Amino acid sequence: MMNSGKSSNGTEMSADKRPAGILPDRARPHSIQVERAVLAAMLREPESCINLVIEKFRSDEVFYTAAHREIYKCIIELHNQDNSPTDLVSVAQRLREKNKLEAIGGEVYLAEILDSIATTVNLESWCQTLAKYATLRRMIDVCSGSLAKCYDTDAEAIKLVEEIETDIYNIRGGEQSQSILSIANLVTEEFKTLCEISQGKHEVGIPTGFTPIDECTGGLKPGEMFVLAARPSIGKTSLALNVLRNVALCGTNPRPVAFFSLEMTGSQIARRLLCTESQIPESVFWNHSFQDSDLTRLTSAAAKLKAAKIFIDPTGGITIAEMRAKARRLKMQHNIELIVIDYLQLMHADGRIESRQQEVAEISGGIKKLAKDLEIPVLVLAQLNREVDKATGAGARPKLAHLRESGTIEQDADIVSFLHRDREESKGAAMGASVEAEWIIEKNRNGRTGNFKLLFFPSRMEFLPAAPCSEEFAPEQK
Repeated sequence: MMNSGKSSNGTEMSADKRPAGILPDRARPHSIQVERAVLAAMLREPESCINLVIEKFRSDEVFYTAAHREIYKCIIELHNQDNSPTDLVSVAQRLREKNKLEAIGGEVYLAEILDSIATTVNLESWCQTLAKYATLRRMIDVCSGSLAKCYDTDAEAIKLVEEIETDIYNIRGGEQSQSILSIANLVTEEFKTLCEISQGKHEVGIPTGFTPIDECTGGLKPGEMFVLAARPSIGKTSLALNVLRNVALCGTNPRPVAFFSLEMTGSQIARRLLCTESQIPESVFWNHSFQDSDLTRLTSAAAKLKAAKIFIDPTGGITIAEMRAKARRLKMQHNIELIVIDYLQLMHADGRIESRQQEVAEISGGIKKLAKDLEIPVLVLAQLNREVDKATGAGARPKLAHLRESGTIEQDADIVSFLHRDREESKGAAMGASVEAEWIIEKNRNGRTGNFKLLFFPSRMEFLPAAPCSEEFAPEQK
């Protein structure tokens, strides 16, 4: 319902400021009757209605008219004061003290509001209506502001698109706060979920394709930040692509995935996926030893990858804001279920940051927030510092302290893991031969830790589990 804001006694009630440039001859979405009904309910039954309205609305901006916003604010102020009544007389007195009583239409208009409903039974529905109109008005504000910004020839187009996308995405649910949850309802729901998990009816997380890792971590769980760190040339990109391939090409349940590559081009990633999937070393093409029998495998691999929903962004030096905007768009358009980032230290924060440590901290926090906002797992690769190379002895392994440039990565991540192997072994490995490697789960916020053996095939850049989880490499209880 769209109404002009005029009371029965002829007092003109000023509406909220309308943005210039967007339909200036039309009132923005609102309903005076519904706004009056909500205010009347708060005055009639303050004990039950005021708290419900506060829970539904984050601010007085859900009310279109300035008069209704002032009345709402007075009711909330009185409600927040101990032993202060919130009846019509008290609200009128508070407005009088603020010299705003006449501006809203006086006591006569307050009385009209109070008499505008016969019952409060439909209060929740009225709140939903106001929230809907408020969301539409916010959308008009964003679109109007975006239009004005687009006329600024000095603005950076790419940055402007990111800002607009972020503003639009943030409108979702912006008018309502999350309801307080009862532990009774939560326990009931989680009890059911745990029973389904034990019966194999509910998936905890997305399987990585490495069974021992999945048994330890529960897979890649929604909302979690999973860090895979290693020194250069150890194979962390290859392992990440192996996981991505397992997720996107899973025969029974293939999933859409996004790969943000800050180090490799899109062509390099596609070529590596083709060679790994076809089990044909890339060197075969360079030394002209490609056989006719290889063509069948290469064709089959190409067909599988073409059918997969793998989205690659090879933007170098991408900022966290730009990545967030692109990821949100992929989530809305393709419902991606996993994001892989290669790698964290090549990203940039937004704006000027005083130190590199602060910049990495902002990037790390932004990645964790992205996982939570989109409710999907984010597998992010990271570099280790040089100290890990100084460690000697048979038991020397990467530690959390070796994460390069920022301890906040350890703090933000739900799981921190390391890829470890002797890079010298792969130099002399024969074509098709494998070398030993380890996938170390060093931190697991919701589970166990442990070391797991892998086999790395340098010729085709592929990691495979060395064996099912054995006692020697069984995960330790954290």
